[in-house]
Amino acid sequence: MPLTLDTPRAYEIGEINDLSVAAGVQIFEGSAVGIVAANGLARPLAAGDLFVGFADRGVDNRIGAAAAARVRLREEGKVELPVTALAIADIGKPVYASDSGTFALTAAGNSLIGHVHRFVRTGVGIVKFTAQAVPVAA
Repeated sequence: MPLTLDTPRAYEIGEINDLSVAAGVQIFEGSAVGIVAANGLARPLAAGDLFVGFADRGVDNRIGAAAAARVRLREEGKVELPVTALAIADIGKPVYASDSGTFALTAAGNSLIGHVHRFVRTGVGIVKFTAQAVPVAA
């Protein structure tokens, strides 16, 4: 239904998000974080998860119920990461995660997190990342 009067809304700015955490997990600061497809809760990223950002702070919900804790995330930006077999010619290539701390240029079964922004040295680059990046068909 179209609006018929002014409707103030609450807006967020910046690249920070705050999501509920799955039960029985610990997310370390700097971890790539994914979403459990079945319940929409955050966990340390597992291959194939929707990437929602990097944990800005650690959170321990190993003995808590689902959604008993929240994780603060950086949804976008540039970060230095170890990327398996990264070479100088890989600038612009998509970067994928197979878990919360393993990054590669291999799409199959992994989660898209962004692309190589700058080469630092063999196996290390600056990755421009975006939460909820749309997966590339394998």
